Amino acid sequence: MNVLVINAGSSSLKYQLLNTTTHEVYAKGNCERIGINDSFIGHEEHGSKSKLEVALPNHKVAIKHVFEILDQAGFDTDKIEGIGHRVVQGGWYFPESKVVTDETLAWVREVAPLAPLHNYAEADVIEICRELFPSIGNVIVADTSFHYNMPEKAWRYALPRDVVDKLHIRKYGAHGTSHRYIWRTAHEFLGDKVHKLVSCHLGSGASLAAIEDGHVMDTTMGLTPLDGLIMGTRTGTVDPATVFYLQRVGGYTVDEVDTMMNKQSGLAALSAVSSDSRDIEQAAAQGNKNCELALEMFYYRTSQLIAEMAQSMHGFDTMVFTAGIGENSDIMRFGVAKELEWLGVTLDTKANAIRSGEPRIISTEDSAITVLVIPTNEELMIAMDVEELLGK
Repeated sequence: MNVLVINAGSSSLKYQLLNTTTHEVYAKGNCERIGINDSFIGHEEHGSKSKLEVALPNHKVAIKHVFEILDQAGFDTDKIEGIGHRVVQGGWYFPESKVVTDETLAWVREVAPLAPLHNYAEADVIEICRELFPSIGNVIVADTSFHYNMPEKAWRYALPRDVVDKLHIRKYGAHGTSHRYIWRTAHEFLGDKVHKLVSCHLGSGASLAAIEDGHVMDTTMGLTPLDGLIMGTRTGTVDPATVFYLQRVGGYTVDEVDTMMNKQSGLAALSAVSSDSRDIEQAAAQGNKNCELALEMFYYRTSQLIAEMAQSMHGFDTMVFTAGIGENSDIMRFGVAKELEWLGVTLDTKANAIRSGEPRIISTEDSAITVLVIPTNEELMIAMDVEELLGK
């Protein structure tokens, strides 16, 4: 099945057209700076890249341009058999992926306050696709779905029940599509050797998931993607009273604290250099003390929460690194693994240093935990859900 996968943000729209049988990616790209000056579309097909500088006042115009580009590449609407939409927050309505209807689209908007920067834009794009191309079916794939049925002891917060029930407050997690792909690929790669896996999705946004025989037992992101690990610009877990202190004593508004914790903190704040781990690693190698501390804190916090994920399964046999940092930074992988040596985790330094687009083992033969690097593929996972729900 030829599926167009769309991932819409507040000012961006990523797309990828692929085949679910061959896994071939026909074309992919990103509409950047939607609603902002100097907008453009970066497009790639058959290894050739191009950049189209074009006004993108809104997502509707962006979608029209995407379909025009695909049509010029030989993929008109007759050849696109389904559209999959990555939705950040599925709330209490999406324990699994669902076909788009008036009702399911309304659900995406209803839970949008839990992810306002993403869900509203994603709902708008779904609506636009239905309007412009009514003959093509659409499917919603929520990032939270894979985590939805984790044990209640993991997802419930110790808040008053009436408040929790009324406002649907719980741990939802994120990156679920990536974690689901990692479990599936690790199981294909290792077979029956993997039962208790800690999936480490480490990028600008980062989360861990404890997956036992395909079922999530716990994850690090909470009600929102702010919780858990130190990230590029997000704090990760802090004492909740920090928010009150910043308001009462610091004089910051709610919105200012929100912006601070989501966009001005994390590795960017610790390093005072960049939110990009590559810049931080380079500066640390040159003796920058702030960057050295940023790396040490990242290793410490990540390993600490890996142990927490392992506890939820009463042990683990496999650990996988994925996403931008997890797939590409041998320094970060080594630093995290070094913190876990007391658990018997040992990396093969030569295997860890190899760059490859294929799943691979980077632990030593005598390591108590098998450690892998697996490039994630959320788009393929979304496309396969589209095929399952729309396939004829």
